[in-house]
Amino acid sequence: MSAQLIDGNALSQHMRADFATRTQSLITQGVHPGLAVILVGDNPASQVYVRNKVKACEQVGIHSVLEKHPETLSQAELLERVDQLNNDPRIHGILVQLPLPAHIDAHRVIEAISPAKDVDGFHVASAGALMTGLPAYWPCTPHGCMKMLESIGYSLKGKHAVVMGRSNIVGKPMALMLLQHNATVTVCHSATVNLKHHTLQADVIIAAVGKRNVLTADMVKPGAVVIDVGMNRDDAGKLCGDVDFEAVRQVASYITPVPGGVGPMTITMLLANTLDSAQQTLSVKP
Repeated sequence: MSAQLIDGNALSQHMRADFATRTQSLITQGVHPGLAVILVGDNPASQVYVRNKVKACEQVGIHSVLEKHPETLSQAELLERVDQLNNDPRIHGILVQLPLPAHIDAHRVIEAISPAKDVDGFHVASAGALMTGLPAYWPCTPHGCMKMLESIGYSLKGKHAVVMGRSNIVGKPMALMLLQHNATVTVCHSATVNLKHHTLQADVIIAAVGKRNVLTADMVKPGAVVIDVGMNRDDAGKLCGDVDFEAVRQVASYITPVPGGVGPMTITMLLANTLDSAQQTLSVKP
Protein backbone atom coordinates (compact mmCIF):
# COMPACT_ATOMS: atom_id res chain seq x y z
CA MET A 1 0.00 0.00 0.00
CA SER A 2 1.21 3.48 -0.83
CA ALA A 3 -0.48 6.43 0.81
CA GLN A 4 -2.37 9.02 -1.18
CA LEU A 5 -0.87 12.49 -0.98
CA ILE A 6 -2.85 15.37 0.47
CA ASP A 7 -1.56 18.09 -1.83
CA GLY A 8 -1.41 21.37 0.09
CA ASN A 9 -0.41 23.33 -3.00
CA ALA A 10 -3.43 22.17 -4.99
CA LEU A 11 -5.87 22.69 -2.13
CA SER A 12 -4.44 26.15 -1.47
CA GLN A 13 -4.83 27.22 -5.09
CA HIS A 14 -8.43 26.01 -5.11
CA MET A 15 -9.24 27.95 -1.94
CA ARG A 16 -7.38 31.07 -3.04
CA ALA A 17 -9.38 31.22 -6.26
CA ASP A 18 -12.48 31.55 -4.08
CA PHE A 19 -10.70 34.12 -1.90
CA ALA A 20 -10.01 36.29 -4.94
CA THR A 21 -13.75 36.35 -5.63
CA ARG A 22 -14.50 37.19 -1.99
CA THR A 23 -11.95 40.00 -2.05
CA GLN A 24 -13.52 41.59 -5.11
CA SER A 25 -16.96 41.30 -3.53
CA LEU A 26 -15.75 43.12 -0.42
CA ILE A 27 -14.10 45.81 -2.52
CA THR A 28 -17.37 46.46 -4.35
CA GLN A 29 -18.97 46.94 -0.93
CA GLY A 30 -16.39 49.54 0.04
CA VAL A 31 -14.00 47.39 2.05
CA HIS A 32 -10.58 46.53 0.66
CA PRO A 33 -9.13 43.78 2.90
CA GLY A 34 -5.76 44.80 4.30
CA LEU A 35 -3.00 42.87 6.08
CA ALA A 36 -0.01 44.46 7.83
CA VAL A 37 3.08 42.28 8.26
CA ILE A 38 5.84 43.45 10.60
CA LEU A 39 9.33 41.99 10.38
CA VAL A 40 11.94 42.95 12.96
CA GLY A 41 15.53 41.99 12.21
CA ASP A 42 17.01 40.04 9.32
CA ASN A 43 16.28 36.39 10.16
CA PRO A 44 16.62 34.65 6.74
CA ALA A 45 13.78 32.18 7.33
CA SER A 46 11.48 34.96 8.51
CA GLN A 47 12.25 36.97 5.40
CA VAL A 48 11.17 34.03 3.22
CA TYR A 49 7.98 33.55 5.23
CA VAL A 50 6.89 37.18 5.04
CA ARG A 51 7.71 37.36 1.35
CA ASN A 52 5.47 34.36 0.70
CA LYS A 53 2.67 35.91 2.76
CA VAL A 54 2.83 39.19 0.85
CA LYS A 55 2.90 37.32 -2.46
CA ALA A 56 -0.19 35.33 -1.44
CA CYS A 57 -2.02 38.56 -0.57
CA GLU A 58 -1.22 39.96 -4.00
CA GLN A 59 -2.49 36.77 -5.61
CA VAL A 60 -6.00 37.21 -4.20
CA GLY A 61 -6.14 41.03 -4.23
CA ILE A 62 -5.66 41.68 -0.52
CA HIS A 63 -3.88 44.96 0.23
CA SER A 64 -0.67 44.15 2.10
CA VAL A 65 1.74 46.38 3.98
CA LEU A 66 5.16 44.91 4.73
CA GLU A 67 7.15 46.79 7.35
CA LYS A 68 10.80 45.89 7.84
CA HIS A 69 12.45 47.22 10.97
CA PRO A 70 16.04 46.86 12.18
CA GLU A 71 16.85 44.45 14.98
CA THR A 72 17.57 47.49 17.17
CA LEU A 73 13.89 48.50 17.16
CA SER A 74 12.80 48.92 20.76
CA GLN A 75 9.88 47.13 22.31
CA ALA A 76 8.19 50.47 23.01
CA GLU A 77 8.51 51.47 19.34
CA LEU A 78 7.07 48.17 18.17
CA LEU A 79 4.15 48.41 20.60
CA GLU A 80 3.46 51.95 19.41
CA ARG A 81 3.37 50.78 15.80
CA VAL A 82 1.00 47.92 16.67
CA ASP A 83 -1.30 50.42 18.38
CA GLN A 84 -1.30 52.61 15.28
CA LEU A 85 -2.25 49.63 13.12
CA ASN A 86 -4.99 48.64 15.59
CA ASN A 87 -6.57 52.02 14.88
CA ASP A 88 -6.03 52.03 11.12
CA PRO A 89 -9.35 51.23 9.37
CA ARG A 90 -7.50 50.16 6.22
CA ILE A 91 -5.86 47.28 8.08
CA HIS A 92 -7.96 44.23 9.01
CA GLY A 93 -5.18 41.88 10.07
CA ILE A 94 -1.89 42.41 11.91
CA LEU A 95 0.90 39.86 11.84
CA VAL A 96 4.15 40.30 13.75
CA GLN A 97 6.58 37.72 12.41
CA LEU A 98 8.15 35.50 15.05
CA PRO A 99 10.75 35.04 16.41
CA LEU A 100 11.42 38.54 17.64
CA PRO A 101 14.82 39.76 18.88
CA ALA A 102 15.64 38.70 22.44
CA HIS A 103 15.10 42.17 23.92
CA ILE A 104 11.43 42.18 22.85
CA ASP A 105 8.78 40.29 24.83
CA ALA A 106 6.87 38.44 22.11
CA HIS A 107 3.93 37.65 24.41
CA ARG A 108 3.45 41.30 25.24
CA VAL A 109 3.52 42.25 21.56
CA ILE A 110 0.99 39.57 20.63
CA GLU A 111 -1.31 40.69 23.43
CA ALA A 112 -1.07 44.27 22.16
CA ILE A 113 -2.70 43.28 18.88
CA SER A 114 -6.44 43.85 18.87
CA PRO A 115 -8.26 40.47 19.01
CA ALA A 116 -10.37 41.77 16.11
CA LYS A 117 -7.19 41.91 13.99
CA ASP A 118 -5.42 38.86 15.45
CA VAL A 119 -5.38 36.92 12.18
CA ASP A 120 -2.56 34.69 13.47
CA GLY A 121 -4.89 33.49 16.24
CA PHE A 122 -2.22 33.81 18.94
CA HIS A 123 -3.91 36.29 21.30
CA VAL A 124 -5.08 34.94 24.65
CA ALA A 125 -8.63 36.00 23.72
CA SER A 126 -8.42 33.88 20.56
CA ALA A 127 -7.02 30.92 22.49
CA GLY A 128 -9.77 31.22 25.10
CA ALA A 129 -12.46 31.37 22.44
CA LEU A 130 -11.08 28.24 20.79
CA MET A 131 -11.04 26.38 24.09
CA THR A 132 -14.63 27.31 24.91
CA GLY A 133 -15.96 26.80 21.40
CA LEU A 134 -16.70 30.44 20.67
CA PRO A 135 -16.08 32.13 17.30
CA ALA A 136 -12.57 33.54 16.84
CA TYR A 137 -9.61 33.41 14.52
CA TRP A 138 -8.06 29.96 14.68
CA PRO A 139 -4.26 29.63 14.48
CA CYS A 140 -3.40 29.18 10.83
CA THR A 141 -1.28 26.01 10.83
CA PRO A 142 -3.63 23.72 12.78
CA HIS A 143 -6.62 25.24 10.96
CA GLY A 144 -4.88 24.36 7.70
CA CYS A 145 -4.45 20.79 8.93
CA MET A 146 -8.19 20.60 9.62
CA LYS A 147 -8.93 21.82 6.10
CA MET A 148 -6.67 19.11 4.69
CA LEU A 149 -8.57 16.42 6.60
CA GLU A 150 -11.82 17.97 5.40
CA SER A 151 -10.57 17.90 1.80
CA ILE A 152 -10.33 14.09 1.82
CA GLY A 153 -13.77 13.74 3.40
CA TYR A 154 -12.32 12.34 6.61
CA SER A 155 -14.72 12.16 9.55
CA LEU A 156 -12.98 12.57 12.90
CA LYS A 157 -15.98 11.45 14.94
CA GLY A 158 -14.91 8.65 17.26
CA LYS A 159 -11.40 8.50 15.77
CA HIS A 160 -8.26 8.49 17.89
CA ALA A 161 -5.97 11.39 17.01
CA VAL A 162 -2.44 11.70 18.36
CA VAL A 163 -0.83 15.13 18.33
CA MET A 164 2.96 15.08 18.62
CA GLY A 165 3.93 18.42 20.13
CA ARG A 166 2.36 20.81 22.63
CA SER A 167 3.29 24.28 21.39
CA ASN A 168 0.87 27.17 21.71
CA ILE A 169 1.11 27.74 17.96
CA VAL A 170 0.34 24.21 16.73
CA GLY A 171 0.06 21.37 19.25
CA LYS A 172 -2.38 22.76 21.82
CA PRO A 173 -4.79 24.46 19.37
CA MET A 174 -4.60 21.39 17.12
CA ALA A 175 -5.79 19.20 19.97
CA LEU A 176 -8.70 21.55 20.70
CA MET A 177 -9.80 21.64 17.05
CA LEU A 178 -9.73 17.85 16.86
CA LEU A 179 -11.81 17.68 20.04
CA GLN A 180 -14.36 20.06 18.52
CA HIS A 181 -14.76 17.54 15.71
CA ASN A 182 -15.41 14.71 18.16
CA ALA A 183 -12.07 12.95 17.98
CA THR A 184 -10.49 11.31 21.02
CA VAL A 185 -7.20 13.15 21.40
CA THR A 186 -3.85 12.21 22.91
CA VAL A 187 -1.14 14.87 23.12
CA CYS A 188 2.42 13.53 23.20
CA HIS A 189 5.53 15.58 23.97
CA SER A 190 9.14 15.40 25.07
CA ALA A 191 8.24 13.84 28.43
CA THR A 192 5.92 11.19 26.97
CA VAL A 193 6.94 7.64 27.89
CA ASN A 194 6.85 5.12 25.02
CA LEU A 195 5.74 7.40 22.20
CA LYS A 196 5.38 4.45 19.84
CA HIS A 197 2.74 2.88 22.11
CA HIS A 198 0.53 5.93 21.57
CA THR A 199 1.12 6.49 17.87
CA LEU A 200 0.36 2.86 17.03
CA GLN A 201 -3.17 3.39 18.40
CA ALA A 202 -3.79 6.48 16.29
CA ASP A 203 -6.16 6.78 13.35
CA VAL A 204 -4.72 10.25 12.72
CA ILE A 205 -1.22 11.47 13.60
CA ILE A 206 -0.27 15.15 13.57
CA ALA A 207 3.52 15.46 13.78
CA ALA A 208 4.53 18.91 15.00
CA VAL A 209 7.78 18.43 16.88
CA GLY A 210 10.43 20.10 14.73
CA LYS A 211 12.72 17.06 14.63
CA ARG A 212 13.56 15.14 11.48
CA ASN A 213 12.35 11.52 11.20
CA VAL A 214 10.79 11.53 14.66
CA LEU A 215 7.90 9.46 13.25
CA THR A 216 9.01 6.23 11.57
CA ALA A 217 7.04 3.52 9.76
CA ASP A 218 7.08 1.11 12.70
CA MET A 219 5.25 3.74 14.77
CA VAL A 220 2.27 4.02 12.40
CA LYS A 221 -0.82 1.82 12.34
CA PRO A 222 -1.61 0.58 8.81
CA GLY A 223 -4.16 2.89 7.20
CA ALA A 224 -3.57 5.85 9.52
CA VAL A 225 -3.69 9.42 8.21
CA VAL A 226 -0.41 11.29 8.77
CA ILE A 227 -0.17 15.09 8.74
CA ASP A 228 3.42 16.38 8.83
CA VAL A 229 3.75 19.91 10.21
CA GLY A 230 7.53 19.75 10.64
CA MET A 231 9.91 22.01 8.76
CA ASN A 232 13.50 20.77 8.95
CA ARG A 233 16.57 20.24 6.77
CA ASP A 234 18.19 16.90 5.95
CA ASP A 235 21.95 16.30 5.73
CA ALA A 236 21.97 17.63 2.16
CA GLY A 237 20.15 20.80 3.22
CA LYS A 238 16.91 19.72 1.57
CA LEU A 239 13.63 20.70 3.21
CA CYS A 240 11.93 17.84 5.07
CA GLY A 241 9.38 17.28 7.81
CA ASP A 242 9.12 15.35 11.07
CA VAL A 243 8.06 12.15 9.31
CA ASP A 244 10.22 9.52 7.61
CA PHE A 245 8.19 10.19 4.48
CA GLU A 246 9.26 7.44 2.10
CA ALA A 247 8.87 4.69 4.71
CA VAL A 248 5.68 5.98 6.34
CA ARG A 249 3.89 6.44 3.01
CA GLN A 250 4.05 2.66 2.58
CA VAL A 251 1.97 2.22 5.76
CA ALA A 252 -0.37 5.20 5.92
CA SER A 253 -3.55 5.71 3.89
CA TYR A 254 -2.98 9.46 3.45
CA ILE A 255 0.10 11.59 4.06
CA THR A 256 1.14 15.20 3.56
CA PRO A 257 4.45 15.98 1.82
CA VAL A 258 7.10 18.47 2.90
CA PRO A 259 7.37 20.81 1.14
CA GLY A 260 3.97 21.27 -0.51
CA GLY A 261 1.78 20.07 2.33
CA VAL A 262 0.86 22.03 5.45
CA GLY A 263 3.07 25.03 4.60
CA PRO A 264 0.92 26.49 1.80
CA MET A 265 -2.20 25.87 3.88
CA THR A 266 -0.84 27.94 6.76
CA ILE A 267 -0.63 30.99 4.53
CA THR A 268 -4.01 30.20 2.97
CA MET A 269 -5.70 30.23 6.37
CA LEU A 270 -4.01 33.56 7.14
CA LEU A 271 -5.74 34.94 4.06
CA ALA A 272 -9.02 33.38 5.20
CA ASN A 273 -8.77 35.05 8.61
CA THR A 274 -7.95 38.42 7.04
CA LEU A 275 -10.98 38.18 4.76
CA ASP A 276 -13.19 37.20 7.70
CA SER A 277 -11.92 40.22 9.63
CA ALA A 278 -12.67 42.52 6.70
CA GLN A 279 -16.12 40.96 6.40
CA GLN A 280 -16.78 41.76 10.05
CA THR A 281 -16.28 45.47 9.43
CA LEU A 282 -19.29 45.52 7.11
CA SER A 283 -21.61 44.84 10.02
CA VAL A 284 -20.27 47.82 11.99
CA LYS A 285 -19.99 50.36 9.18
CA PRO A 286 -22.25 53.40 9.73
